[in-house]
This record gives sequence, C-alpha cells and structure tokens, in this order.
Amino acid sequence: MSSGADTQAPDGLGRLLAEHQTWLVVERGVSANTLAAYRRDLSAYQTFLRARGVTEPAAVVEEVVAAFVEALRTATDDEGRPRYKASSVARTLVAVRSFHGFCAEEGHTPVDPSADIAAPRVPQALPKALTEAEVEALLDAVVGDDPTALRDRAMLETLYATGLRISELVGLDVGDLDLEDGFLRAFGKGAKERLVPVGTAARAALAAWLPARGTPGRAARRRIDPDAVFVNPAGRRLTRQGAWKIVRAYGLRAGLGGRLSPHVLRHSCATHMVEHGADLRVVQELLGHASVSTTQVYTKVTQARLRAVYAAAHPRAHLPEFGGADGAGGA
Repeated sequence: MSSGADTQAPDGLGRLLAEHQTWLVVERGVSANTLAAYRRDLSAYQTFLRARGVTEPAAVVEEVVAAFVEALRTATDDEGRPRYKASSVARTLVAVRSFHGFCAEEGHTPVDPSADIAAPRVPQALPKALTEAEVEALLDAVVGDDPTALRDRAMLETLYATGLRISELVGLDVGDLDLEDGFLRAFGKGAKERLVPVGTAARAALAAWLPARGTPGRAARRRIDPDAVFVNPAGRRLTRQGAWKIVRAYGLRAGLGGRLSPHVLRHSCATHMVEHGADLRVVQELLGHASVSTTQVYTKVTQARLRAVYAAAHPRAHLPEFGGADGAGGA
C-alpha cells in the first residue's frame, strides 16, 4: 500500500511521520529492511487516519488506535479468510507505537495514545531444526575444491557454526574475521555489533575459501570486492537472495526437499547447542537476541529429546500401567 504523504498537502501527520523516519535511522540505527517495514506499516496507518479526517497526531486518541488494530485483525480477503496474520498485525502495532512514542518523547503530543493497546496473541511456532545427521548430509553435498565449492562450503559451515542471520553472513567483511583466535564480528539488527565464536570446521572452510575469492568465476581479479567475504561470480558482494538460493539448492541436493533455508540453519545451530547443554544466556549472546525470552523457544524444541532420555534412564519411567499396582500410592 503506498503512502499518501507524497500527494497530500503538508500537515502535522505527514511532517511528523517523515521526522519519525529520520529518527529511526539517526537515533535508533535501524536497518534498511526494518525502515522499509515501518514505512509500509505506517503508510497503512496514515491512510486509516486520513480517512477519518485525522491530520494531526495530537488528535489521535486510544480508541482510534484500537479501531485501527481491530480493522486489521478482522480484515478478510474475497474468500472470507483473514487478510493479515496475527504476527503482521502485531508488527504493525509496533510501528504505530514507535511513531506515537516518538511524538510524545519529542513533545509533539501530550500523551502516547498507543501505550495501552494490547497486541494480538501470536502463536509461537517451533523452529523446524534439522537433525545432526541431516546437517552432515547437507555439508557432504558440497563436492569439489573449485572456487564455487569452496565458497559454498564456507557459507554452509559458517551459517551452522555461528547461527548468523543471512543478512549478517553476506555483510561480513574480511576484516571481521579472526580465524586465528576463532571469532568473527557480526552486525545484527539495529547495527548492533557482537563477537561470535567460529568452530574449527567453519574456520578451516573459511581459510580454504579466502585465497580463492579472486577467482569465483570468470571475473577478473581486479574486479573483486576487496572487503566482502562472500562474492558472486562477477566478484561483487553476494546478495541475501543469492545466498538464499545457494542454501536452498544444497538442501535439495541433500534430500531435504524444500525444508532448508538460512534461517533453518540458524535454528539448527541453536537447537543443537541447547541439546548439548549450552546455557540459554550463551545462546542468546551467540544469536544476538535482545531478550532471553526469544531464545527460550529452543528449550521447547528439545522437550522430545528430554522425554526420550528420561524414558531411557529413569527406573520407574516404564511402569506397566499408569495408576496400576506398581504406581499406586503417594509420592
């Protein structure tokens, strides 16, 4: 949905929405993708407000924000199905809260009318992690020692070893790698920097790839991006879309069907670490989660394994019948 800001006469709403966009970049340091999402969501909000004759943020009251959220929640398509997922509505409310919070903090409005609006409950889907055997099959699917194979092996090993987001992977510069000490520097959401350990397998794969960067394809050495760790055959920094396609292709080659994506490898890294006893706070730091509550989803993933270990190890886990003679009586 396109914004009416470019076609409407200037007013308080359009002016402050534009100032909010600048504030997101300068003060919050949000990424280009996050900025685009905020702009898209607030464009819909702006259209909603203008349709009700609201052209000044100070005129917005809590009931108006609640009505906007309800309109999104109950919107349906031509077949009567919900037009927006609960997660999309919740994300849009985050953008609206950010805008009104900005207006209140900067003194443009006396109060924040969105502060007490409840977001819709978003079902928390369990990550679809690969098994360790499937990860091994995936890594074995990279065959050969030509530059392309060296690059792809380094990509897959690094994604699984570090749990990087795909944008963090393609954003890596050569100067971000410290293979001697086994660390890399990643820039996550909001340009937040963190140090991430790199295991020996990924370090070896990166060490093999870096000298071959100059010849990923037919590109002349002088055209290679001097900073980017991962480049395409033309010598330019690999894009998110390009990296995604590479990962997906190896998933098909390894017999994983359409299950594999870079985010699945991120899930798999975290899940396997938790299964092997890693502390949630460590995994939180590794993944760059702002809150440990985000990381706690991985404890749910491992419940099946926990149950299996308990069943195999506890002497009274397999009584003949629940509540039977052997199990009768109090604790």
